[in-house]
Amino acid sequence: MPDRHGKVRDLFDLGDTLLLVATDRISAFDYVLGSGIPDKGKVLTQLSAFWFAHTASLVPNHLITTDMAALPAALQPHREMLQGRSMLVTKTRPLAIECVARGYLSGSGWKEYQATGSVCGAPLPPGLRESERLPDPIFTPATKASTGHDINISEAEAGTIVGEALVAEVRNLTLALYSAGRAHAESRGIILADTKFEFGVTEAGELLLIDEVMTPDSSRYWPLDQYAPGGPQPSFDKQFVRDYLEHIQWNKQPPVPTLPDDVVAQTRDKYVEAYRRLTGRELD
Repeated sequence: MPDRHGKVRDLFDLGDTLLLVATDRISAFDYVLGSGIPDKGKVLTQLSAFWFAHTASLVPNHLITTDMAALPAALQPHREMLQGRSMLVTKTRPLAIECVARGYLSGSGWKEYQATGSVCGAPLPPGLRESERLPDPIFTPATKASTGHDINISEAEAGTIVGEALVAEVRNLTLALYSAGRAHAESRGIILADTKFEFGVTEAGELLLIDEVMTPDSSRYWPLDQYAPGGPQPSFDKQFVRDYLEHIQWNKQPPVPTLPDDVVAQTRDKYVEAYRRLTGRELD
């Protein structure tokens, strides 16, 4: 049994290290749905490993290996099940904030901008449209929520949680990581509209990039050739599932719906296509 059971990931404490296992579960509106998405966990793990390697020059990260041969002997009988969807990582103390970078005005940022003209206390020019590219990417932290939605906060509020100096450091890292990710994604015909990073501190005090990195679960990915600001965009992420749930007018309370086979298949295709285009590889 995992030591911690998340919406998508199971975490096993191995002493000095952790094993993160990405399942095929999918959540929407804060509930794990009744259907899994085949190979989704492999996409999350293998795309995170790609991005960890791609951004290693910007910030050290917690990934030790995705080679299941390196696992402790007790886990070797489960090697086939874990292959492709598991990461052995360094144990850290996660910061109590989410670090979000936004390059486009969408989601909760768009809603906040409509109401206040700003996002997380960062003022933006008037007259921007939904999904419009921002003049410069912005850092919009959020509080972590064990249940319910994360809550957007200002940079000053984030400073009261983890300290001003640390917030300044992760803000700069967040924007640098986003810029690198956006440039690479655009070269592959994909817009990285926004994304969420997490950081942790080791016992020795080193700051590491942790968790998942620029996956379809933690990011908004849009096809570049279909981009048209002024409304919602077609996406490579689970917005497709959210749209289906809105279409059937689910009240976002139990019982949790099961997805039709065609929605499951199309969602899998979107995740795998994002992986293929971003990495230039086929899924393991």
